[in-house]
Amino acid sequence: MNTQDIVYGAALRTHWDLRSDMTFLNNASFGATPRVVMQAQSEWRARMERQPVEFVMRTQGPAVRAAAEEMAAFLGADSQDVAFVDNASMGVSTVVHSLLSVLKPGDELLTTTHVYNAVRQTMKHVAALCGAVVKEVEVPFPLVSADDVRARLRAEMTSRTRFVIVDHITSPTGCIFPVEGIIEDCRERGILVMIDGAHAPGMVPLNLTTLDADWYTGNFHKWMYAPKGSAFLWTRRDRQHMTHPLVPSHGYGQGYTAEFDFIGTKDWSAYTCAVDGLRFYERMGAQTAVEYNRSLNRAARHALLAALPQPEPCPVSMLGFLSTVVLPIDLPPDMPAAERMAVSLKLHDRLWDDHAIEVPVMAFGTDILLRTASHVFNEQSDYDRLIAVLPALINELRAQL
Repeated sequence: MNTQDIVYGAALRTHWDLRSDMTFLNNASFGATPRVVMQAQSEWRARMERQPVEFVMRTQGPAVRAAAEEMAAFLGADSQDVAFVDNASMGVSTVVHSLLSVLKPGDELLTTTHVYNAVRQTMKHVAALCGAVVKEVEVPFPLVSADDVRARLRAEMTSRTRFVIVDHITSPTGCIFPVEGIIEDCRERGILVMIDGAHAPGMVPLNLTTLDADWYTGNFHKWMYAPKGSAFLWTRRDRQHMTHPLVPSHGYGQGYTAEFDFIGTKDWSAYTCAVDGLRFYERMGAQTAVEYNRSLNRAARHALLAALPQPEPCPVSMLGFLSTVVLPIDLPPDMPAAERMAVSLKLHDRLWDDHAIEVPVMAFGTDILLRTASHVFNEQSDYDRLIAVLPALINELRAQL
């Protein structure tokens, strides 16, 4: 495929097994793997099954490390600082559980109200084990600015704050957070800091060495075309001695990559095929595709806000490939969280069951949010189909409340 000949939009869907009868506006949740990458993964699996012992004992380790080296170069990192994990949630859980070696009762784990719920639960679990406290900094949505996000976090850092974790790109609200400044604020106060970059690889430029958090995790299976279960954990050199996989295995005590490169019997093909995803990313035009996704996302948000109508939920400068809007659905302030979630699920299901539109609808505080994603196989007509049916469904839902 000559990248100069690529026409982004629906014509590219032939590279995926996505259903032809649906409008898919949710690549952000789990990604969509191209056929050519799935074929490469099948070949790796077949190699393993032809001689499992030889593959695991001789082939797998060097192949995983070679893939880590290639992906590290893309991330602006040294390969000895990069290890594969199954997903960003596993990367976060790995680090937060490793903190048990340094956390003391009363220490604070700091994040924001935009935190991914799996991360929130991991923090609560580990805090309960050691007597630490989880504190979520209120960051209102709609957002004022990136500077406001940073200022709110900085204001809540105290002498008790031991660890800060923030999203590079928030999952529920789809906003790019000012992670460079937040890392700087943590450094000045001697606070450990981790960036949850679940959505970042392939969406925003990354140079992890320059960024210089203590830890950074991200997925390759969302925007980098890799198979599901392909992600990484970058650990700064001086934190590697305290960072161990959730499943210690034969490499324990032999160094960071030795511990993570083998954690027992599993299918490692999603890791080795991360490089196939990277090559497909390059075939799609890399930066040209990024610009297409970003431009389409902004146009789609503009059209959606005009149709509702609603004000801008965040500055355009904080947008990547995701846009989240607050839907004009007023819920009682005292409505239980489970009921708010049920309301959002009802709208999601109507969009899917009646119109074959896959798009996330979620409860966030007292609001109902809708989040669209823009990918190379999307085009404006996808969002037009959503806009054509959404106002009427919202009116129906209001009438039922």
